[in-house]
Amino acid sequence: MEKFGKSQPVKRREDVRFLTGEGRYVDDIAPANALQSFVFRSPVAHAVITDLDVSDARDAEGVHAVYVLADLEGAGLNVAMQGVTVKNRDGSEGAAPERPILARDRLRFVGEPVAVIVAETLAQARDAAEMIMLDYDDLPAKMDMAAGGEAVHAEAPDNVAYDWHMGDEAATQVAFDKAARIVSLDVGDNRIIVNSMEPRGCYAEPEGDRVHVAINGQGVWGPKDQLAKALNIPADDIRVTNPDTGGGFGMKGMMYPEYFVVAHAARALGRPVRWMSERTEAMLSDNAGRDLTSLTELAFDADHRIIGYRVFTEANMGAYNSQYAQAIQTQLFSRVLTGVYDMPAAYLRSVGYFTNTTQVDAYRGAGRPEAIYILERAMDRAARELGVDPLELRRINFIKPDQFPYTTLVDETYDVGDFDKVLTRAEAEADIPGFAARKAADAAEGRLRGLGLCYYIESILGDPAESAKVEFTEEGRVNIYVGTQSNGQGHETVYAQFLADQSGIPVDMIDVVQGDSDRIKQGGGTGGSRSVTVQNTATLATVGAMTEAFTAFLSDETGVPAADISFDDERFRLEGSNLTPTMLEVADMAREKGREDLLVHEQRTKLEARSFPNGCHVTEVVVDPDTGVVTVDRYAVVDDFGNLINPMLAEGQVHGGVVQGIGQALTEHVQFDEDGQLLTATFMDYALPRADDVPYIGFTSEPVPSTANVMGMKGCGEAGTVGALAAVSNAVQDALWEHGVRQADMPFTPMKVWDLMKDARIAAE
Repeated sequence: MEKFGKSQPVKRREDVRFLTGEGRYVDDIAPANALQSFVFRSPVAHAVITDLDVSDARDAEGVHAVYVLADLEGAGLNVAMQGVTVKNRDGSEGAAPERPILARDRLRFVGEPVAVIVAETLAQARDAAEMIMLDYDDLPAKMDMAAGGEAVHAEAPDNVAYDWHMGDEAATQVAFDKAARIVSLDVGDNRIIVNSMEPRGCYAEPEGDRVHVAINGQGVWGPKDQLAKALNIPADDIRVTNPDTGGGFGMKGMMYPEYFVVAHAARALGRPVRWMSERTEAMLSDNAGRDLTSLTELAFDADHRIIGYRVFTEANMGAYNSQYAQAIQTQLFSRVLTGVYDMPAAYLRSVGYFTNTTQVDAYRGAGRPEAIYILERAMDRAARELGVDPLELRRINFIKPDQFPYTTLVDETYDVGDFDKVLTRAEAEADIPGFAARKAADAAEGRLRGLGLCYYIESILGDPAESAKVEFTEEGRVNIYVGTQSNGQGHETVYAQFLADQSGIPVDMIDVVQGDSDRIKQGGGTGGSRSVTVQNTATLATVGAMTEAFTAFLSDETGVPAADISFDDERFRLEGSNLTPTMLEVADMAREKGREDLLVHEQRTKLEARSFPNGCHVTEVVVDPDTGVVTVDRYAVVDDFGNLINPMLAEGQVHGGVVQGIGQALTEHVQFDEDGQLLTATFMDYALPRADDVPYIGFTSEPVPSTANVMGMKGCGEAGTVGALAAVSNAVQDALWEHGVRQADMPFTPMKVWDLMKDARIAAE
């Protein structure tokens, strides 16, 4: 492939190695002589440790070390893990109890790491774990999202992690006082387990006086800083790498206890040490997603315009503050609180609670899917109660094109948008006019058909700054160094494609370098749908600097004034000369002249504003009333992602996100018993969506180019999930409404749906 037009659906080149078993994942590349580690975890949800004896385990065959918290502290480690806090309504800081790397004095959730055994083989480490004597006094497990109960932490009275708010409460109350109609809805957002294809894992190896830690994560610079702080050594003494990573979805975007212990063990023992999670272990210890309930209230005037919006959310933090957890259902949730609607007043209050469950943190969308889910559920309920077509109610309240740039009540500035245009296209693509006939046909066969839609908006961006470095190698190839980290999204393709588009360098000659803190000095990693937007902005700046430097060089070499030299994304053109060198040819000329300074170019850019992907999901479900089975029968997505760099990769991201949304809506649900034992700890009990749960997903682009970056792009990585939750849920509610079901919450498992219909029949009798 020498050259292709811009915005083309180029096939993912990394898939060749992934699909032929040649991926370089952390468990594939760990040193052959690495010691194996095994984590001894809490068997109960809440207890006081009365005795922890690891002496027999330390004496077991093949064991090199057994670490408990006292060992780490004795070695000088800083054992408190990081977790952000938010401001409470009264101005105080949210609760910040210590989260130690290994359990200290008390056990707080099933699966909490208590000790780590390092041995020659994994079997020996497992056997030694059986010799650990752990005695404890049980405490009542705190399992409900409510104030009170057995204290999980003394630092959090009534188990309240935070009590946060945003908006003008008084103005919102005034709007409700004068409303013609008020619509309210309680909405649950069920806890899920991320279940990335590749479970978490790491290895560490001494490299002289330094240590190299390989983690299958979403970036290397955050882990590098946190490891340095925990190990109490200079950051320059640590190298962190991310090899191929099989899925992250936010769950791998933060640090976990195992990484610290493995790094310490490698330094202390002078040997490489590895750890790889098993699937049930991952279900117990990986940060979970969602797990909140919300009371939503919409105030309308007599013309069906929203004049006030009020939300009260209660969120489960789990046993500790995970790295970003307090920010998820507060600050990130609030970014899209009012969605695509022109609202004069809104107020959000969010309360987080500690419970004796695994921590909850970022999961695909991180707060934005939760906010859009409740808003779009409430809009559908309002359409029913007001007797207005759900599309028309949205159109009445949309922010209009001439209102952009539009500053929301939470001080986010939407740069551009044409929501009615996207909705109208979705109405056609989904064949909404044909729904009545399809519904009638199903009714004749005894089935229920429902239509659901969601109009979402996403707020992208984590770190707004990124660097790109282009290096011409002696082998005649080109390296591009990037600060993001692929977790399967196709970065190697899209970054090489974009550089080829802008520079004329053949894409097959470009190698993408990522995930190495020694080779790339800074970067923002992957998260917040930021990768392609921020990284390609930096690449564009680097190509500009490279073009300018090469132009000056050619001018010096040929005598042609720089003003008479141009570059057309493929070749340099020198006025009055027959020379038309490519970037590679100019680089070869520079090397021959000893101009090594022209062989490496780097620029760092910072986006001053976010972009706001938005779109409409329309789906139809069919419900079998005899069994409660819900089938997603039709699914159409029309998205405004601005200008697309690679439409095929964007569509793939949407498909994956929609499937994750369908999974949460229909099949996935974490269940604990009253004692905090996880009942859904295997794939026999936790139902991931399968191929036959998902219909063909139609994808259409209806772009309004963003003004927030020079490429006119809007991120797409999380958009599919943001829209899918409410679309599927609204469709199920639509199917069940005429049968008397007025409150239907995810997940819509067969038993749950069957019970809802049964209860509705009984209530009607």
